[in-house]
Amino acid sequence: MQRPEAWPRPHPGEGTAAAQIGGPAPPTRAGEPSGLRYYDDTFPSMKEQMIFEKNVFNKTSRTESEIAFFGGMTIIYKSSIDLFLYVVGSSSENELMLMSVLTCLFDSLSHILRKNVEKRWLLENMDGAFLVLDEIVDGGVILECDPQQVIQKVNFRTDDSGLTEQSVTQVLQSAKEQIKWSLLK
Repeated sequence: MQRPEAWPRPHPGEGTAAAQIGGPAPPTRAGEPSGLRYYDDTFPSMKEQMIFEKNVFNKTSRTESEIAFFGGMTIIYKSSIDLFLYVVGSSSENELMLMSVLTCLFDSLSHILRKNVEKRWLLENMDGAFLVLDEIVDGGVILECDPQQVIQKVNFRTDDSGLTEQSVTQVLQSAKEQIKWSLLK
Protein backbone atom coordinates (compact mmCIF):
# COMPACT_ATOMS: atom_id res chain seq x y z
CA MET A 1 0.00 0.00 0.00
CA GLN A 2 1.41 3.36 -0.97
CA ARG A 3 1.41 5.96 1.74
CA PRO A 4 0.10 9.50 1.20
CA GLU A 5 2.43 12.36 0.39
CA ALA A 6 1.95 16.03 0.97
CA TRP A 7 3.57 18.57 -1.29
CA PRO A 8 2.77 22.04 -2.55
CA ARG A 9 3.81 23.12 -6.02
CA PRO A 10 4.20 26.57 -7.62
CA HIS A 11 2.29 27.69 -10.69
CA PRO A 12 3.90 27.25 -14.12
CA GLY A 13 6.85 29.54 -14.63
CA GLU A 14 7.31 30.11 -10.91
CA GLY A 15 10.19 27.63 -10.52
CA THR A 16 10.07 24.23 -8.88
CA ALA A 17 11.97 24.83 -5.66
CA ALA A 18 10.09 27.96 -4.70
CA ALA A 19 7.27 26.62 -2.57
CA GLN A 20 7.54 23.01 -1.59
CA ILE A 21 7.16 21.41 1.80
CA GLY A 22 8.67 18.16 2.95
CA GLY A 23 11.99 16.41 3.11
CA PRO A 24 14.55 15.56 0.47
CA ALA A 25 13.20 15.39 -3.03
CA PRO A 26 14.13 15.86 -6.65
CA PRO A 27 16.69 18.60 -7.21
CA THR A 28 15.83 21.61 -9.31
CA ARG A 29 19.48 22.09 -10.23
CA ALA A 30 22.41 19.81 -9.65
CA GLY A 31 22.43 18.98 -5.96
CA GLU A 32 19.86 21.62 -4.96
CA PRO A 33 17.12 19.93 -2.90
CA SER A 34 13.48 20.87 -3.26
CA GLY A 35 10.90 19.80 -0.71
CA LEU A 36 8.82 16.75 -1.56
CA ARG A 37 8.42 13.75 0.67
CA TYR A 38 8.22 10.26 -0.73
CA TYR A 39 7.38 7.63 1.87
CA ASP A 40 7.97 4.56 -0.25
CA ASP A 41 10.01 3.40 -3.26
CA THR A 42 7.33 3.82 -5.94
CA PHE A 43 9.69 6.25 -7.69
CA PRO A 44 13.19 5.19 -6.63
CA SER A 45 15.19 7.61 -8.78
CA MET A 46 15.15 11.38 -8.95
CA LYS A 47 14.43 11.20 -12.67
CA GLU A 48 11.29 9.08 -12.10
CA GLN A 49 10.14 11.42 -9.33
CA MET A 50 10.57 14.49 -11.52
CA ILE A 51 8.72 12.87 -14.44
CA PHE A 52 5.86 11.92 -12.11
CA GLU A 53 5.70 15.42 -10.62
CA LYS A 54 5.73 17.07 -14.04
CA ASN A 55 2.97 14.78 -15.32
CA VAL A 56 0.83 15.31 -12.22
CA PHE A 57 1.25 19.07 -12.41
CA ASN A 58 0.41 19.12 -16.12
CA LYS A 59 -2.71 17.07 -15.47
CA THR A 60 -3.94 19.06 -12.47
CA SER A 61 -2.92 22.65 -13.17
CA ARG A 62 -5.62 23.27 -15.78
CA THR A 63 -8.65 21.83 -14.00
CA GLU A 64 -10.93 23.04 -11.24
CA SER A 65 -11.55 19.63 -9.67
CA GLU A 66 -9.93 18.52 -6.42
CA ILE A 67 -9.17 14.91 -7.28
CA ALA A 68 -7.32 13.12 -10.04
CA PHE A 69 -6.35 9.54 -10.77
CA PHE A 70 -2.98 9.13 -12.42
CA GLY A 71 -0.66 6.16 -12.78
CA GLY A 72 -2.65 4.00 -10.36
CA MET A 73 -2.61 6.72 -7.70
CA THR A 74 -5.22 8.96 -6.14
CA ILE A 75 -4.18 12.60 -6.14
CA ILE A 76 -6.02 15.16 -4.02
CA TYR A 77 -4.99 18.76 -4.59
CA LYS A 78 -5.82 22.36 -3.85
CA SER A 79 -4.44 25.59 -5.27
CA SER A 80 -4.01 28.89 -3.51
CA ILE A 81 -2.75 31.95 -5.37
CA ASP A 82 0.67 30.70 -6.52
CA LEU A 83 0.84 27.29 -4.77
CA PHE A 84 -0.54 23.85 -5.43
CA LEU A 85 -0.81 21.52 -2.43
CA TYR A 86 -0.98 17.78 -3.21
CA VAL A 87 -1.67 14.65 -1.20
CA VAL A 88 -1.01 11.42 -3.11
CA GLY A 89 -1.99 7.89 -2.14
CA SER A 90 -2.52 4.54 -3.82
CA SER A 91 -5.72 3.96 -5.77
CA SER A 92 -7.01 1.89 -2.86
CA GLU A 93 -6.66 4.78 -0.38
CA ASN A 94 -9.81 6.41 0.96
CA GLU A 95 -10.25 9.72 -0.91
CA LEU A 96 -12.01 11.31 2.06
CA MET A 97 -9.07 10.52 4.34
CA LEU A 98 -6.62 11.98 1.83
CA MET A 99 -8.85 15.06 1.55
CA SER A 100 -8.90 15.45 5.33
CA VAL A 101 -5.07 15.42 5.34
CA LEU A 102 -5.00 18.09 2.63
CA THR A 103 -7.60 20.20 4.41
CA CYS A 104 -5.68 19.94 7.67
CA LEU A 105 -2.45 20.93 5.92
CA PHE A 106 -4.08 23.90 4.18
CA ASP A 107 -5.93 25.14 7.27
CA SER A 108 -2.84 24.79 9.49
CA LEU A 109 -0.68 26.63 6.97
CA SER A 110 -3.37 29.27 6.62
CA HIS A 111 -3.25 29.82 10.37
CA ILE A 112 0.53 30.07 10.70
CA LEU A 113 0.76 32.22 7.56
CA ARG A 114 -2.05 34.47 8.86
CA LYS A 115 -4.40 33.60 5.98
CA ASN A 116 -1.69 34.39 3.36
CA VAL A 117 -1.19 30.94 1.82
CA GLU A 118 1.13 31.97 -0.95
CA LYS A 119 4.68 31.24 -1.98
CA ARG A 120 6.33 34.32 -0.47
CA TRP A 121 4.87 33.81 3.00
CA LEU A 122 5.48 30.07 2.92
CA LEU A 123 9.15 30.59 2.13
CA GLU A 124 9.49 33.06 4.99
CA ASN A 125 7.89 30.58 7.41
CA MET A 126 9.28 27.32 6.05
CA ASP A 127 10.40 26.10 9.49
CA GLY A 128 6.82 26.34 10.77
CA ALA A 129 5.53 24.64 7.63
CA PHE A 130 7.90 21.71 8.24
CA LEU A 131 6.63 21.41 11.81
CA VAL A 132 3.02 21.41 10.59
CA LEU A 133 3.73 18.70 8.02
CA ASP A 134 5.57 16.59 10.58
CA GLU A 135 2.61 16.81 12.97
CA ILE A 136 0.18 15.69 10.26
CA VAL A 137 2.16 12.87 8.60
CA ASP A 138 5.13 10.94 9.94
CA GLY A 139 6.81 8.34 7.77
CA GLY A 140 3.71 8.13 5.58
CA VAL A 141 1.44 7.45 8.55
CA ILE A 142 -1.34 9.97 9.11
CA LEU A 143 -1.09 11.20 12.69
CA GLU A 144 -3.54 14.10 12.83
CA CYS A 145 -6.31 15.56 10.68
CA ASP A 146 -7.58 18.30 12.98
CA PRO A 147 -5.92 21.65 12.20
CA GLN A 148 -6.63 23.01 15.70
CA GLN A 149 -4.75 20.08 17.25
CA VAL A 150 -1.86 20.56 14.82
CA ILE A 151 -1.67 24.27 15.57
CA GLN A 152 -1.81 23.57 19.29
CA LYS A 153 0.97 20.99 19.03
CA VAL A 154 3.13 23.31 16.97
CA ASN A 155 2.23 26.03 19.47
CA PHE A 156 1.68 28.88 17.08
CA ARG A 157 0.00 32.01 18.28
CA THR A 158 -1.81 34.54 16.14
CA ASP A 159 0.38 37.37 17.40
CA ASP A 160 3.29 38.72 15.38
CA SER A 161 5.95 36.64 17.11
CA GLY A 162 5.86 33.84 14.52
CA LEU A 163 8.17 30.94 15.30
CA THR A 164 10.45 31.96 18.15
CA GLU A 165 13.10 30.10 20.06
CA GLN A 166 10.66 29.78 22.93
CA SER A 167 8.03 28.08 20.80
CA VAL A 168 10.63 25.67 19.36
CA THR A 169 11.72 24.83 22.90
CA GLN A 170 8.09 24.33 23.90
CA VAL A 171 7.52 22.04 20.91
CA LEU A 172 10.57 19.96 21.82
CA GLN A 173 9.45 19.77 25.45
CA SER A 174 5.97 18.72 24.34
CA ALA A 175 7.46 16.03 22.10
CA LYS A 176 9.55 14.71 25.01
CA GLU A 177 6.46 14.54 27.20
CA GLN A 178 4.45 12.75 24.50
CA ILE A 179 7.21 10.18 24.04
CA LYS A 180 7.46 9.69 27.79
CA TRP A 181 3.71 9.13 28.09
CA SER A 182 3.64 6.75 25.12
CA LEU A 183 6.43 4.67 26.71
CA LEU A 184 4.63 4.56 30.05
CA LYS A 185 1.41 3.18 28.52
